[in-house]
Amino acid sequence: MSVTAALVYAATESGGHDENVLIPPLSELIIGTVAFGLLVAFFFWKIRPQVSKVYQERTDRIEGGLARAEAAQREAQALLEEYRAQLAEARAEAARIRDEARSEGLQITAELRDEAQREIAELRTRADAQLTADRAQIVAQVRREVGDLAVELASKIVGYQVESTATQSRLIDDFIAALDNSAAGSAAAPVGPGG
Repeated sequence: MSVTAALVYAATESGGHDENVLIPPLSELIIGTVAFGLLVAFFFWKIRPQVSKVYQERTDRIEGGLARAEAAQREAQALLEEYRAQLAEARAEAARIRDEARSEGLQITAELRDEAQREIAELRTRADAQLTADRAQIVAQVRREVGDLAVELASKIVGYQVESTATQSRLIDDFIAALDNSAAGSAAAPVGPGG
């Protein structure tokens, strides 16, 4: 038995008795029930489709936002992986450049060292040649001076001036040869305890 039927039955039973304040009159009950039914029908006819439409739009917007967020997250992850790969490539390239620079530096150092050694050898050769030339010049100068001294000494010993250039030259050469022979002989002779 429904509530409406129970209320109608209670209203008819009370008939002429005092009216109960908790039980409404039958006409009000019927009008209230019809008005409520119309209100429910209006809700399902007009309001529910609007609410469903708004709910669906909102659901679609949320799901679309989630899909866009997931797509953005996948894209961000892909970019992150790409940046990591580029960073790894950059690190590898930097290591390769450092290694190349180090090997080029060692090669340049070796080349500079070789060039410096060549220059040193060249300078040593030039210095030796210069020393030989200087020695020859000094020897020639010393010979001239010794020759001049020998001629002067010979002139004093002999008592007259030796004027012939050929004679002077021969005399100088003989004197120097004698000096060279005596220097070579003294260098070759062993020095003993007796003398």
